Amino acid sequence: MNRDHLDIAAPDRDPGRPDALPRRVIRLLLRGPAMLESPAARVAASLLTIAGAGLLVWSGVIHLQLWGDGYRDISVIGPLFLAQGMGSIGLALALVLFRWLVLMAAGAVTLAATAVGLLLSVYAGLFGYKETLLVPYAETSLWVEFSGAAVLLAAAVLLVATPVRAAQAGGRPLPRPAGSPLPDRCTALPKSAIGWRRWHPCHS
Repeated sequence: MNRDHLDIAAPDRDPGRPDALPRRVIRLLLRGPAMLESPAARVAASLLTIAGAGLLVWSGVIHLQLWGDGYRDISVIGPLFLAQGMGSIGLALALVLFRWLVLMAAGAVTLAATAVGLLLSVYAGLFGYKETLLVPYAETSLWVEFSGAAVLLAAAVLLVATPVRAAQAGGRPLPRPAGSPLPDRCTALPKSAIGWRRWHPCHS
């Protein structure tokens, strides 16, 4: 029997080898509170995420209301207000549903960029438009956006700094005690594979 040919059925990836960098980055970006080892950290991260999502919605509603009150007629600024309002609400819904680290970072950046944009329009002008903090919702918007960015940043830091559950780590398997026998690949085969077990190299 040709053992070299039959060995192609074995996995070609060493389970003890660390994941590649892209895989680790993706796993980190998709980390959520449910993956954390500490129950207190899971609750805290979830509450911070929900609070940040609420502030995202608040910011979006403010911009949609201002867009409807006349900002829609301002070149560039009007479409930006509409995009910010709809995007913030959509991002907040995604945050509540998935609670991924990448969404927390996106929400924090969105809120911080919105607040910075308002300050730029007040003190330097933005796209040819100069704003004032005396208009309705200006100061409220700043408070909501800086607070929301801080809350989502705190949630993201908590996700990164807190150890994850062993089952979610995705790294190397636990070390085998010295002197313990290697697992028998044949006895580990599922019952549904009985039909071809006799053709496996270790049964030849």
